[in-house]
Amino acid sequence: MTILHDANSSVDPLGDGEKLEAENAKKNFAKVGSARPSSLLYTYGPGSIIDLPHFTVMPTGFDEWDRIWDRRDGQPPTVHAPRLLEAVRLMVGNQVAELRPFPWQPTANTFSREGSDLGVPARVFPQWLRCTGCDRLAPISAFIEGYKNTHPYRSDEAVFEHVNCYGRRGQAGGGKKRRQPTVPARYLIACPNGHLDEFPYSWWVHHGGSCPKAPIPVLKMVERTAGKGASAIIVCDSCQASRTMSEAQGADGRMKLPKCRGRLPHLDGFDTTGCDLEPRLMLVGASNLWFPAFQSIIDMPRLDPADKAKDDAVRLASVLGDDLADADVRTARLLLKRSDARDLNELPDAGLNTLLALAKAEPETEVEREARKAAWEPVDLLVPEWRYLQLEPASERHTDERSGLTLSPRDLSAAMPSGVSRVLAVDRLRKVNAVLGFTRIDDLDRVNDMGSRLVRLTRSGRPDWVPATEDRGEGIFLQLDLDAVASWEAKILDSDLWEAHRQAHWRNFERRFSETAKEVNPDERLRPPRYWLIHTFAHALIRQMAMSSGYGAASLSERLYAWPESDDRPAAAGVLICTTASDSDGTLGGLVSLSEKDRLAGIVNDALRVLTRCSSDPVCARRVPKDPEDFLHGAACHCCVMASETSCERANRFLDRRFVVSLPGPYAGLAYFGNHDG
Repeated sequence: MTILHDANSSVDPLGDGEKLEAENAKKNFAKVGSARPSSLLYTYGPGSIIDLPHFTVMPTGFDEWDRIWDRRDGQPPTVHAPRLLEAVRLMVGNQVAELRPFPWQPTANTFSREGSDLGVPARVFPQWLRCTGCDRLAPISAFIEGYKNTHPYRSDEAVFEHVNCYGRRGQAGGGKKRRQPTVPARYLIACPNGHLDEFPYSWWVHHGGSCPKAPIPVLKMVERTAGKGASAIIVCDSCQASRTMSEAQGADGRMKLPKCRGRLPHLDGFDTTGCDLEPRLMLVGASNLWFPAFQSIIDMPRLDPADKAKDDAVRLASVLGDDLADADVRTARLLLKRSDARDLNELPDAGLNTLLALAKAEPETEVEREARKAAWEPVDLLVPEWRYLQLEPASERHTDERSGLTLSPRDLSAAMPSGVSRVLAVDRLRKVNAVLGFTRIDDLDRVNDMGSRLVRLTRSGRPDWVPATEDRGEGIFLQLDLDAVASWEAKILDSDLWEAHRQAHWRNFERRFSETAKEVNPDERLRPPRYWLIHTFAHALIRQMAMSSGYGAASLSERLYAWPESDDRPAAAGVLICTTASDSDGTLGGLVSLSEKDRLAGIVNDALRVLTRCSSDPVCARRVPKDPEDFLHGAACHCCVMASETSCERANRFLDRRFVVSLPGPYAGLAYFGNHDG
């Protein structure tokens, strides 16, 4: 797919500000808002729409980000995470050379200007605005004269105003001219291929034609009711035509919309091959407008010698840079002395030669990469972490110097439930997250053809870097008895309750998954019973730990290790409850302090006891999906188990209290921990 792009329309807000300053004009500051790196990763990444106080913006693709980094001399900083970089290359392509942080620099205080040359480029989108004084509906060019953003420390005051607004009664009604703020027109059209476009208001109100009275008609958006879907009426003041937006809703409404133009606004271009998918009406704040695709790892040492050698080869290649092709052992040792990878100099010549050969090796072909990608599962990122967590720390607060991971062994209290076999305190950890792309309409786990459905982030479609964030924090790792879990899982797989969940998953898959997933066996997407067990257990722990740790429940997150044994991976049954922060100091130790054996046993027992009751019982406790129901949870609801989206890795799917503790009813004997009613 190629992108039709007008280079003259590229976003260059910083350059525009400098141009105005050079012309001695009142400076129009480029900054229009701020966002945390974590929100740019999970909620407001490239291609999404960010709500600002007075208008909305869309972060652009990486082509514009390169121009921001080019404003500084030298190479942009990088994020070191070889295992994550391997996963990114597998998903996006071997041309990805590095992970980069977001273009941001901390300031000394509120009034400091360091880092003002950096920032995530964005364009105003949608660019159709509505005047709050007279309801006029027009593109941004009609209101550009009223753009105001001149306060260097109040970017939130940036606003587009209608300069000559006479109010809803108009000039004939005796109204006086005044400046009125505008707001974004809230309708868009989108398609499952990730295309997004402005709603064609003039085309719509004139039923696919043009206004018979004026070449550029005067439009208004009139709201009859407040906040009830597509409730607006589009009115043409030039010819008095009108049409409701509600006509564009639903399956019938889609047939009335124009053909998708293949627009990719974050790349400022169009797909030249067009698009044959049916577009649909979309609201600016819709939850299915943008789904991020990213991968995350907890940075841990790799135990496989081949994997360790690959990591060292990546570090060596980064140090050698452009000198890699001609470098020999002598050159490598000279450059390593002045780098952060100087520990590689301790290798003998033969070992360093091996790393040089690995660093210079030809990358795998696209055919090889696609074959490996087809066999890859997200669990593959978790397996090295699970293997490392199986090692007993050599001492209290044992630290791996390279990753910074610090683990402490913990004895089990006699009061700990027998199903828990092992506990580790994770005093320090580093979590790295990388952006791969995004989807629209359907979340990534609801589509099959990841390569084509994942929306590109560069006009070439093959980025040579992707942004990443680093979070530091702490956590507690709890492992369940693997033999006990295996015996319990065998019993669950033969139960009527599990068959009910399996059938509900089939119905959910058939009704809610993208058309592209039709060739996928739904059973391959259904998590095994041990996942339901550990997932529900993790949510109970998050709720209980939030009461004692000093962190809110939304600040705690789960990392689940739950899969049966297979040829290429050992069985896993454990959970890491952690909290992270994006600053360099990480967190404050309130979570790790809960790992003291008697205190943790009390928390676990309290969490299990709380699971036996829900304010929605007996309805919640007896919930079993039956045809035509297709929900992906059992005895679980927001009153007892479900967690915030920042805590849960599966959007509150695959939860059932009956797998953890005994509840009244026919399935009381399926609980892993048995009866904990206290």
